[in-house]
Amino acid sequence: MADFDGRKKEVIGIVGAGISGLLACKYCLSKGFDPIVFESESGVGGVWSKTIGSTKLQTPKPLYQFSDYPWPDSVTELFPHQQTVLEYIESYARHFDLVRHIQFNSKVLKLSYENDNDDDSSISVGELWGEPFSSSNNK
Repeated sequence: MADFDGRKKEVIGIVGAGISGLLACKYCLSKGFDPIVFESESGVGGVWSKTIGSTKLQTPKPLYQFSDYPWPDSVTELFPHQQTVLEYIESYARHFDLVRHIQFNSKVLKLSYENDNDDDSSISVGELWGEPFSSSNNK
C-alpha cells in the first residue's frame, strides 16, 4: 500500500466494469483509495456489451446518464440503441481515466472475508450480508 497524505492508501476491489463498477471506481478514486476493477470481459459496459444491437434504452436518455458526464450532442435519439449506449459508457471510462484501474479478462471465482479486528463485540460482515461472507464459507 502506498502512502497517501500521511495515511496508507487502501486498495479496493470492485467486481465488474459495468455502470455500477465504473461509478464505484470513480468514487473510490475521489476518496483517495486505489481501486482495482476485475472485469471478466475484454471491455467495459457490463450488460450493454452483451445485449443485442437492436436493444434500445427503455428510459429517456436525459434520465439515463452519468450526473457528471452528459450525453454528447451528437446523440439525438431519445432512446439510443445498444451500440450508442455502450460507446457512451466507454467514453465515460476513458474521460475519467478509469480504464487504467481495470483488470480485463479477470473473472472473480471466490471472495473471502478476513476480520482484522480482535474485538469480539463487532458485527461481522457475514452477520450483515449473510451466506456469501459467512465464516463457514471462508475455508
